[in-house]
Amino acid sequence: MSVVKSPLSESDLKLVGEALQGALVDLVDLSLVAKQVHWNVVGPRFRSVHLQLDDVVVTARQHSDTVAERASAIGVNPDGRSATVAKETAIRSVPEGWIKDTDAVKALVDALGVVIGRMRERIEVTDEPDPITQDILISLTADLEKHAWMFQAESA
Repeated sequence: MSVVKSPLSESDLKLVGEALQGALVDLVDLSLVAKQVHWNVVGPRFRSVHLQLDDVVVTARQHSDTVAERASAIGVNPDGRSATVAKETAIRSVPEGWIKDTDAVKALVDALGVVIGRMRERIEVTDEPDPITQDILISLTADLEKHAWMFQAESA
C-alpha cells in the first residue's frame, strides 16, 4: 500500500523505483565503506587520504537522502536497512584491520568504479520514464566521478 499517489504509470514506477532503491543501497554502502577505510587508513599519505575519504562519506550521505526522498515523493518506500544493503550491494567488502594508504586508495577507486557503473545504467533506464529521477542520478554521478578522479590521481 502506498500513501503517496505516484505521477508515474505502474510500469514506470516499478522501473524508476528499482533504480532509486539500487542507488540508495549503493550510496549507503559507499558511505560505510569509505568511513571504515577512513578509520583504519595508515601510511605516509594518511592525512590526505583520511580527509578525502570523509569527503566521499559526505557526498554519499547527502545524495542518499536525496534519492530516498525522491523515492518517497513518487510513492516508493526507500529501504536503507543494513540487512537490505548487505544483501544487495555490489561493492566488495574491505579487509579487517589497518589499511595501508595505497590499498585504501585502491579500495575507493574500485568501490567508486562499481557504483558509477551502476549509476550510469540507472541514468539510461530512467531517461524516458522519469527525467526528474534521471537528473538526480546524473548530478550524483558527476560528484562520484569527481571523487573517482581524485582517488585515481592519488594512485598515479
